[in-house]
Amino acid sequence: MSSSNPDFVQALTQAHQHTAAPLPAQAFCQLAEQLLDLLFPERSARPLRTPDAVAATLDQLRTDLATLLRAVPTPRPAPELAASLMSALPVLRATLLQDAAAIVAADPAAQGLTEVVATYPGFYAIAMHRFAHGLHQRGIPRVPRILSEYAHQRTGIDIHPGARIGPSFCIDHGTGLVIGETCVIGAHVKIFQGVTLGALSVAKHLQGIKRHPTIEDHVVIYAGATILGGSTTVGSHSIIGGNVWLTESVPSHSRVYHQAHIHVTRSQDPTEDITFSI
Repeated sequence: MSSSNPDFVQALTQAHQHTAAPLPAQAFCQLAEQLLDLLFPERSARPLRTPDAVAATLDQLRTDLATLLRAVPTPRPAPELAASLMSALPVLRATLLQDAAAIVAADPAAQGLTEVVATYPGFYAIAMHRFAHGLHQRGIPRVPRILSEYAHQRTGIDIHPGARIGPSFCIDHGTGLVIGETCVIGAHVKIFQGVTLGALSVAKHLQGIKRHPTIEDHVVIYAGATILGGSTTVGSHSIIGGNVWLTESVPSHSRVYHQAHIHVTRSQDPTEDITFSI
């Protein structure tokens, strides 16, 4: 006989009975990977060689997407949403090519578009975000977050699917980067690792209002910077230095730096340890 608490067993039973079947999260992630491979054959183990093969793959992916969306309480019929998402692929690919080109132009280590598209975690995170954002814009619940968390696990880059990001977006390295739900980022923005674009407060009653900053065009944000608040705007052509903590707006063409006081002294005896004061 079981020694379990009967009340606890009953509570768990009710919870299980009233819980909907889980979404096919892995299938959605695999489909997103297939879409990315289709848009960028540099990533694919078996590139498609004929128009018929490409067209057939597009049709199959649309059908697969519609099938998966039937498991989700969508605001519109699943086939209609799938068709809408697939029709947006030409614009999506063009935008992602701009992102890849921005990374190549900004990173001296990048050896070209093929390397960026096939291997760079920053490009991968941007691509998955743009997929997720398309779903989010169409009111599809839960699936956008599934994709964003999948990319987060793979890259260490955490972008909420609600964030609005303009073209030619460059993430350099990117590990530890956090971009919040209501963040708005313009065109030609470059962000390094460890940056947080977050909210001043995470109180639940603030849900639904703009809580995260606006980053205008041609801004560079260096590693470790934290920019907070829905009313905080970083003006165009500004540079935000590493480790800056910013909670107020700055005008265009600003330069914002954190002043660290670091002193290095050394004994006359080269065998002694170096003394650092930070």
